[in-house]
Amino acid sequence: MKKIRVIISLVFFLSIIILYLDLSFSLQQEYSVYPLFLQFIPSFLKFISIGTIAGIGFIIVMLLTFLFGRAYCSSICPLGTFQDIATYLRMKKKRIKFLYREEHKKTRYGFLAAAVILFIFGISFGLNILDPYSNFGRIISNLLRPATIGINNSIAFALESINIYSIYPLEFKGINIAGFIFSFLFLGLILWMSIKHGRLYCNSVCPVGTLLGFISKYSLFTIKISDINCSGCGACGKVCKSSCIDTEDEIIDYSRCVLCFNCFTVCPSSGLEYKFRYSRDMKTVIEPVNINKRNFLIQSAVWFTGGSLALKAQEKILVYKENKIPETREYAVSPPGSLSIENFTDHCTACHLCVAACPTQVLQPSFLEYGLLGILQPRMDYIKSFCNYDCTACTDVCPSGAILPQNGETKKLIQLGKASFIKDNCIVYSQGTDCGACAEHCPTKAVRMVLDPQVNKNAPLIDEEICVGCGACEFACPTIPYKAIYVKSNPVHLAAKLPKQEALEQPDPEEEFPF
Repeated sequence: MKKIRVIISLVFFLSIIILYLDLSFSLQQEYSVYPLFLQFIPSFLKFISIGTIAGIGFIIVMLLTFLFGRAYCSSICPLGTFQDIATYLRMKKKRIKFLYREEHKKTRYGFLAAAVILFIFGISFGLNILDPYSNFGRIISNLLRPATIGINNSIAFALESINIYSIYPLEFKGINIAGFIFSFLFLGLILWMSIKHGRLYCNSVCPVGTLLGFISKYSLFTIKISDINCSGCGACGKVCKSSCIDTEDEIIDYSRCVLCFNCFTVCPSSGLEYKFRYSRDMKTVIEPVNINKRNFLIQSAVWFTGGSLALKAQEKILVYKENKIPETREYAVSPPGSLSIENFTDHCTACHLCVAACPTQVLQPSFLEYGLLGILQPRMDYIKSFCNYDCTACTDVCPSGAILPQNGETKKLIQLGKASFIKDNCIVYSQGTDCGACAEHCPTKAVRMVLDPQVNKNAPLIDEEICVGCGACEFACPTIPYKAIYVKSNPVHLAAKLPKQEALEQPDPEEEFPF
């Protein structure tokens, strides 16, 4: 049973890592639904959001738990597998023994209650911070993916020197400081917990673990200590990462058992069985009480926007005057398909899969742009990049329903915001310099250059009806320190009109070509 559990765990663990580290930006859209279907909190939020069969994964998980115990925690949850790997490596280096401990009952149910109460009041902050899948995703996206891009680019440049171009370099937009610091701190916390105390996070902090633990107390199949075969050696308790086997009284706390089956591998007398719970010789499950509390603090860093590579068009424009009028941004811009900021923040778990899947890297973890309770939820960062007009990557991979699926045509009409022009910041007026970078990069031609008699130069003119808020104009604008054109967010996404199709002038067949 342990071998089967390990194989299933590695399949989920590695497939999710591959999704986050895929540099071709294709696997996320095509295959993300398979390993993420059973991730509990994203599935639950998706079911609430769209109410289709695509969101019933959490129901299947609860049924599996009622039948077999905490199979989700042992095999499906990637953070659980990560903790097992950390514990295993530690035990390989130095043999450690786990001892039976009473559960942190008030602590674990306190975290669960806090997350549920906040969610009832429309605040998903508790789920965002504590969801095991989303925390694992943030670790991979913010810590491991930048390193992967760096390795890829190093290999690409090395091969390029010998005229091999099978691997191409990727543009790197820099590390998001808030996401990096939070992920690094959580990684340190989870490593300390796993190395010292096994599955302590799962059984004292994680709301999913607490809920499934409550269900598993009544599961139909459980691990049973055999009265006949057990020799009382205590070996099983020393390898129990959940510290839930009381070898003295021969009792197992099923609410904390994560079905790792380590106890089976060390038992010298076949004293353990996995069988139907309500056998006549089944021991009574205890519910120990402990008044100890465990709290952890999450530290955040001040938002810092990383540098990005300049467009070639910008390199030709010399900006020598700094402007003085800052942009007025009331709201962050939420991703296409999120419908509104409220809908997005209510359902997003900040797993950062959309951040990893975004080919232009315009999606970045937020700091306080959505408010304190929306920390780390992705936002459109037009300083770093822009949204491809026909790209639907983020809408295809979201596991929680915070970003709803869109096809290419419907996505082109979603108006995330509207371009706003600050005349005094534009170098056409402040320097008398020809520019037009914003109009050149606008995919709908919502920004056009028209002659302004005041300066006798072409200046931007915005058609808000066909603007989709993709941010190409803002990203291309070379002005410093503030942008002359930027996107004002629509808190509720609107529908843009289709750009007018200009008829091409038909050549006169009677005329000869001028050359």
